[in-house]
Amino acid sequence: MSSFEIIGDQKLKGEITPQGAKNEALQVICATLLSPEKIIISNIPDIRDVNKLIDLLTQLGVDVKKLAADTYSFEAKNIDLNYLKTDDFRLKASSLRGSIMIMGPLVARFGKGFIPQPGGDKIGRRRLDTHFVGLQKLGAKFTYKATEKYYQIEAEKLQGTYMLLDEASVTGTANILMAATLAKGHTTIFNAACEPYLLQLCKMLIRMGAKIQGIGSNLLIIDGVESLGGCEHRMIADMIEVGSFIGMAAMTQSAITIKDVNYDALGLIPEVFKRMGIQVEAKGNDLYIPEQNEYEVETFIDGSIMTIADAPWPGFTPDLISIMLVVATQAKGSVLIHQKMFESRLFFVDKLIDMGAQIILCDPHRATVIGLNKKYPLRGISMTSPDIRAGVALLIAALSAEGTSIIDNIEQIDRGYQNIDERLRNLGAKIKRID
Repeated sequence: MSSFEIIGDQKLKGEITPQGAKNEALQVICATLLSPEKIIISNIPDIRDVNKLIDLLTQLGVDVKKLAADTYSFEAKNIDLNYLKTDDFRLKASSLRGSIMIMGPLVARFGKGFIPQPGGDKIGRRRLDTHFVGLQKLGAKFTYKATEKYYQIEAEKLQGTYMLLDEASVTGTANILMAATLAKGHTTIFNAACEPYLLQLCKMLIRMGAKIQGIGSNLLIIDGVESLGGCEHRMIADMIEVGSFIGMAAMTQSAITIKDVNYDALGLIPEVFKRMGIQVEAKGNDLYIPEQNEYEVETFIDGSIMTIADAPWPGFTPDLISIMLVVATQAKGSVLIHQKMFESRLFFVDKLIDMGAQIILCDPHRATVIGLNKKYPLRGISMTSPDIRAGVALLIAALSAEGTSIIDNIEQIDRGYQNIDERLRNLGAKIKRID
């Protein structure tokens, strides 16, 4: 197990480039299973979850070649379905939540797929019903072996249909969409997730020969085709990293330029930070965060306390709620943080309270943060990263705190952030990895 040692209260300065989007990577890499032809994907982040998925596909028979530091080719022409029944597959697939997205491509192209109960962050209940109900509506037969915690899906040929998803699940939409591209006939998916990751996936599938209408909206219309071909695809910047770096600049009172952010794909993210009083300046495809001695939270028109809440896209992404909570600890004013989607995502606030933050955890979904306006700096402590997003939120808190902090279990952070310690050192952070 590795840890980070951070000497906080250091001004940062310079430029930082966000990695390719983690959530997009998991989708488009799974989509390579839909075609036997070569698919080249660039701007792939070098992070644990993505590397695990690439390894999983390699074991499944996909011919994977690393063409450059961030570019891979995938050729899924010799798939070994027997691998799905091995202990090695069970071990690897169960450690990675993104592995669930191989099901749609496998059942669409090969008529069957198996998956153990996938892993991922322990942030509360994360049901998979949307994935399997959607595939069942396309004509697949679903079996769950409860004693083995194994899911099985089979279909001779998928048939297009109309479906209204009971939740706008990002990975569920991706799974169903990929399956529908090879289904016979016409499929309509209403209440589809419409995050930029889905837009990117749709664009890639269209380059492969899929027929999709409504991309970027919550109503997708797919006309199935007999087969899909190869293509080249470049991933967008990770908007969660972009948001993390905005929060880091504000907390450390630093001037930072975030390069190549794909501003149009950020949605409400810059506006929500502006509501916190943080200056965010768009300069072409870059964001400049100037040094601020303080930032004051806006109130609503009637004077009531500002509420930051997550919502399905184009609402504010739940992956940045942890960052907003940390940023609020040093704001001028108070904020109600409302995490609607996951009931365990706010449970890291005890570490922030130990650091000196004033936070009232109202219930598993809501926390009231009384901003300290930098008059009472956070103090360094020893803590453990519980999940990817909370881990980076704690890292940002440590960078702004007085004294030295130790963060254990940083494998959680490595799952989603590429060489984060090295990139932060380039900005002037005093951070060291301890193995």
